[in-house]
Amino acid sequence: METIKQFLKGMELDRPTLLIGVSCAGGAVAAVALARALGSRVKAKDKIRRARARRLDSLQRAEQRVARHGEAHPKMDSALILTLSLPELTKQLKEDLLSPEDVFYTYLEKTLSVNKRLNCCTGILLESIDQLKVLSSRKGGLLYGVPVSIKENTSYKNHDSSCGLVVNVDQPAREDSVVVQVLKKQGAIPFVKTNLPQGLLSFDCSNPIYGQTVNPHNLGKTPGGSSGGEAALIGGGGSLLGIGSDIGGSVRIPASFCGICGFKPTSGRISSLGQIPSYRGQKSILSSVGPMAKDVDSLALCMEALLCDHMFYLDPTIPPMPFNTQIFRSTKPLRIGYLLNDGYTQPSPSMARGVWEVKALLQQAGHTLVPYSPVKVADVATELVIKGVFADGTASLLQKLEGGPVDPCLGSHIALYKIPKWLKKVFSFVLKPLSPRASAFLSALCGVGSAQGLWKQHAAVEDYIYETVAEWRRCNIDVLLCPVIGPAYNFSYCAKATHSISYTMLYNLLNFPAGVVPVSTVTAEDEEELKNYTGLYRDVFDKMFKKAVAGGEGLPVSVQCVALPWQDELCLRFMKEVEQLVQQNKKPDLQEAR
Repeated sequence: METIKQFLKGMELDRPTLLIGVSCAGGAVAAVALARALGSRVKAKDKIRRARARRLDSLQRAEQRVARHGEAHPKMDSALILTLSLPELTKQLKEDLLSPEDVFYTYLEKTLSVNKRLNCCTGILLESIDQLKVLSSRKGGLLYGVPVSIKENTSYKNHDSSCGLVVNVDQPAREDSVVVQVLKKQGAIPFVKTNLPQGLLSFDCSNPIYGQTVNPHNLGKTPGGSSGGEAALIGGGGSLLGIGSDIGGSVRIPASFCGICGFKPTSGRISSLGQIPSYRGQKSILSSVGPMAKDVDSLALCMEALLCDHMFYLDPTIPPMPFNTQIFRSTKPLRIGYLLNDGYTQPSPSMARGVWEVKALLQQAGHTLVPYSPVKVADVATELVIKGVFADGTASLLQKLEGGPVDPCLGSHIALYKIPKWLKKVFSFVLKPLSPRASAFLSALCGVGSAQGLWKQHAAVEDYIYETVAEWRRCNIDVLLCPVIGPAYNFSYCAKATHSISYTMLYNLLNFPAGVVPVSTVTAEDEEELKNYTGLYRDVFDKMFKKAVAGGEGLPVSVQCVALPWQDELCLRFMKEVEQLVQQNKKPDLQEAR
């Protein structure tokens, strides 16, 4: 300090001159900061322009290839191909009743058509055409000749996995993900990448690079997320089988919104090498790679194909547990827990009705149904789930968003994330008597504070898992039937009614396998009943949820099926049971069951 004083004295500057000098220096610093910000914006716009140009080029080149194939094969029966289920399609391909070329170009043409309506694709993988050329010489594999769509964050050599983040654009993968390598080994043809929300941590499906994806059943609704592009494409008929990922419902929520089946395996059952997260290192809430399709048999076939020696070789951290067909095909009666309300989010009328109706069908089929209540969800939702995902106080996500625009689907949340930690704590304290859930949410966004805090959080997660398993044992249940968020949200509400992910994110925290099966559609009676919806807390979250699901008549209604860790085949078997019973009772009169 003395040195500085002597320096200023030696300069013989008076106070006005000093103030002018300081102001100029401050102005210069501000000007430099402004120039850097403007430079970052220009770079971001250039990156977005290049990414969009690559997508457009791939779409146009794919259209040209489809046209050429159509001219050369005028008798190709695309309508028939599109009616076949995945098991039927694989059977006809293996018996040479269909050619892989006709199947490939049929789905490529349909994908291009669906994308024009829904904006669900981030680019066609033109290398798939080269793979198709050599496929006939390597006939074999459980998925021989099947075109497969993959979520954008799945690594495919020489293509970006941006996660909707500008910072990740122009960073093509050096090699295929393990899942893509296994799919190819099994004869499948990954042919298109699908859209997702910015940063993955949203159940909308929009980002500044590729825009907003819409729902195939209602263009004014979101398809869900983060595997929203996959669900929209499959729901629209452009793909028979897709690969998504799930960290809080990211396979199950879009499957519910779009009326398809989706499965979240036990984390670690399928290799995640080459699946790009928004940021790495978070271990409290585990992500899973999972299949999405129109029926449960397709999910099971995909799991069987992936759980092979080739995957176990490529990723030796995966337990070498091949798919257990015997468990999947079992017809043994089950003891099924059923959950109608988790005590944190009051389900919409259609969510509750879906569970009631399926419960009645299961009872009629000879299964034993047992009422079940999850353990202290209200505390877990914030203290373990939100605090686990944002253990660093949201710093990693904010860092990933630097230098690029923030998508509106994240806008309101990002504003909260940027509030200084001390101010979040003040707001949390003030809000506690007025809105307990909002208060707890803000507090959780502050993170765990230290390495010791993180260890305590991990220990609390472990304790909760064992506590939940003990409750399952006490109830003596094999599987669990419960609601899944639905129907599809109106745009802009995914960031305003995030509390409803309690129905899905709980099973990421527990690392229980879980899947979704469509069982009904929203009725006029559901819409009328929604008018009286108040929620459990009657707070702003409940009001936003009511607005989010309004106007859903005719949209899909699904239920969620859950099993204990590593019992993935049992979970799929339960899903298949639900699917079959619903199909056999298309118009059941189950009002008395309620």
